[in-house]
Amino acid sequence: MTPELQKITDRIIPRSRDSRAAYLAKINGARGQGRTRGALACGNLAHAFAACDAQDKADLSGEVKANYAIVSAYNDMLSAHQPFQTFPDLIKETARAQGAVAQFAGGVPAMCDGVTQGRAGMELSLFSRDVIAMATAIALSHDMFDGAFYLGVCDKIVPGLLIGALSFGHLPGIFVPAGPMTSGLPNAEKARIRQLYAQGKIGRAELLKAESASYHSPGTCTFYGTANSNQMLMEIMGLHLPGSSFINPGTDMRDAMTRAAVVQLAEAPALGEIIDEKAMVNGMVGLLATGGSTNHTLHLMAIGRAAGVKLTWQDLSDLSDVVPSLTRIYPNGLADVNHFHAAGGMAYLMRELRDAGLLHDDVQTVMGKGLGAYCKDAFFEAGEVVWKDGAAISHDRDILRPVAEPFSKDGGLKLLGGNLGRAVIKTSAVKEKHRHITAPAIVFHSQDEMLEAYQRGELEKDFVAVIRFQGPKANGMPELHKLTPSLSVLQDKGFHVALVTDGRMSGASGKVPAAIHLTPEALDGGPIGRIEDGDIIELDAEHGTLQVKVANNILAQRAQATADLTTSHQGMGRELFSAFRQLVGAAESGAGVFGEDDVT
Repeated sequence: MTPELQKITDRIIPRSRDSRAAYLAKINGARGQGRTRGALACGNLAHAFAACDAQDKADLSGEVKANYAIVSAYNDMLSAHQPFQTFPDLIKETARAQGAVAQFAGGVPAMCDGVTQGRAGMELSLFSRDVIAMATAIALSHDMFDGAFYLGVCDKIVPGLLIGALSFGHLPGIFVPAGPMTSGLPNAEKARIRQLYAQGKIGRAELLKAESASYHSPGTCTFYGTANSNQMLMEIMGLHLPGSSFINPGTDMRDAMTRAAVVQLAEAPALGEIIDEKAMVNGMVGLLATGGSTNHTLHLMAIGRAAGVKLTWQDLSDLSDVVPSLTRIYPNGLADVNHFHAAGGMAYLMRELRDAGLLHDDVQTVMGKGLGAYCKDAFFEAGEVVWKDGAAISHDRDILRPVAEPFSKDGGLKLLGGNLGRAVIKTSAVKEKHRHITAPAIVFHSQDEMLEAYQRGELEKDFVAVIRFQGPKANGMPELHKLTPSLSVLQDKGFHVALVTDGRMSGASGKVPAAIHLTPEALDGGPIGRIEDGDIIELDAEHGTLQVKVANNILAQRAQATADLTTSHQGMGRELFSAFRQLVGAAESGAGVFGEDDVT
């Protein structure tokens, strides 16, 4: 290990000692003797296999054969999850051939941030992660299972599945991806069309045609947002089969990977033993090396806490100083995840990071001890997946590079601190000349307010957009991705612009500097609630500072702003989540509703 990586790991382990010990005691206490269902009374067991065919009933009546749960985010409206329709039958068939049984234990909700972006439903997006965790727990609560397959892809779904699965961490589990759609409209052209629409130069018909050419078939969106960052994380943390993250759906290789996952589950260790301090550090390294989604500055914190591991934004920021950027995938470049996979993909990436001492190799995975299996390429031969040594060099150095010649020496993520609190900023797509800005604030209480000002031509100047009351307690912390085209247009015109918000900016964070997830949020008494129009704000991503140029005693004396949040608390199901808004913790501890620990 590099000394810097070891130092960061060595401070996480003692910080997490008590909570990790409590977690391990919990999952060890849940382990039974023999098959789990053996503890069920006859009436309980009869209910559990009443709908099975005669063979599965006979197999489940005894205590010899394993019974696996399938927990799936399938629905046929969302492209990323539509391929999962055929997976349960394939899993059941393969399990039976292996002398086991598989039952569909339950479904979890799967909402799409791409559909809800800028709409009322987006205010349920972050909370859906914890709903998914609870739904996963309900699926597994029947206590019938000896292992589980978790089928999910997109933004909050995989973190939610994993948080729920960790409550059943005494069980082996494998995450089974569906894969990305094939490449559509090139990303440079997609970005150009979006900016033309934001400028009013083309209409809705032209925009919809371009978007439909981008998102055109079953599978995950191909840009490197939260969904594909999820897949990278599950692989680098040892919960996917090696090489399975970015295989297109509807292919023989995809089916073969799914069958191989069923075979491997019988050999996999308990999931709660895989996700430990070192696995979480590996996940953070992967996120930084690939320029992954800023949403994972929330999700990794929440996942860690579910396993008794306490992570902080400082850990991420310090790792970013020593982890090089090895990829250029949209929005950090023009390539998509299919191009990344063809250039060498996860096997090349993990081999480079491991050999450079930037990944912990002494970890458990679904493949067993160590990351050796993940440094090999997956091939399809005679109807099966085989893993062999792959190419020693990147197939496209414009997309994927070795540690010795990175795109940048750091991971492109910074913790910002100052008299406004703590925030994070993703700099990997932001040019150096835009990383330090000092400009007057213009304050808004919604993204629609800012867009209306933009349409009126009031933003043709240098400014820092302060968009507050967007935190989890206020309105569920929606993504503000709808702002990206307008801010990008202003930046391209030569204006110095930036965003400061207690909301999220999404996995598609782009070229405009954005200080996001500002904590404390406005509704929690954060100083962002005392900023006034015209206040000078300095955002310095190079030195990690975020300041409003107002004397602290004057700032403290100002009245805290208020906002009418009624319209964000009613309609589109939002009234059902009032308890979540009251319970939710701070962004740095994951913005979860399951309790918050000190993150200092």
